[in-house]
Amino acid sequence: MAGHTGRKILLIVCIVIAVIIFITSISGIFSGSNSKIGVVEIEGTIADMKDVMADIVRFKEDDSIRGVIVRINSPGGAVGPTQEAASELKKLKEKKKVYVSMGSVCASGGYYIAAVGDKVYANPSTITGSIGVIMQQTVVEDLMKKIGVQANTIKAGSMKDVGNPFRKMTDHERKYLQDIIDSIHEQFIKDVAAGRKMNIDKARELSDGRIYTGLKAKDAGLIDAIGTFYDTVDAMKTTLGIKGKPDLVYGKRPFSPLKWLVSSALQDMFAREQAAPFKYEYKP
Repeated sequence: MAGHTGRKILLIVCIVIAVIIFITSISGIFSGSNSKIGVVEIEGTIADMKDVMADIVRFKEDDSIRGVIVRINSPGGAVGPTQEAASELKKLKEKKKVYVSMGSVCASGGYYIAAVGDKVYANPSTITGSIGVIMQQTVVEDLMKKIGVQANTIKAGSMKDVGNPFRKMTDHERKYLQDIIDSIHEQFIKDVAAGRKMNIDKARELSDGRIYTGLKAKDAGLIDAIGTFYDTVDAMKTTLGIKGKPDLVYGKRPFSPLKWLVSSALQDMFAREQAAPFKYEYKP
């Protein structure tokens, strides 16, 4: 009888311990999920944003992530990838708070993405703005004549070799390309106005390609506040009602200074070696 009672007590103790462990683990899970903030990092020249978009989508679908901070340190880059990243951030904003923290540079395409944020923070001397679009061409026609080299082009389609470096651009071609640039610039202006909830005329006035310091950008309404990355974290923590220290969850690809330097140098060096003679870019 005593042995039976002992086994009964032991079973009860085991059950109690199991319940305590279960409650503790569940509490830990909920506690962790209640304090998680995702961090998306955009570094260097914008050329391929597949990894960044993958992080954005992952944080959007992860219910344990309560808000997302986008840390941007970029001078801008190619138009298409910039718009793709901004588009995914807009989808994320429909579900969660999105704050932006600017690093030393967040200009042109970098600012295009930043303008999507619910709140945008910059350091006093952050270089930002540069709301414009640029195409550049190097013409070597006169040089080729001097060294006695002639280039022959065979084409189907009158505009197929627009931007050919071996001849000067015609007035018709210049107007054609200028119309494209103006159209892309107008998209930029409208998206900035929408993101910043700004009058379109004011956005257009600020969008002549000039750069701003963080302080000037705040005065102009291009950002919300002056602050560091951790000021941005504290602001989101307060907004989300997180108690204690938030759990920052970074994307899977941590920033490498060497990788950034190499990729940026290669982007600039080989920009004109790509298939098209021009790149449409959001860059200072």
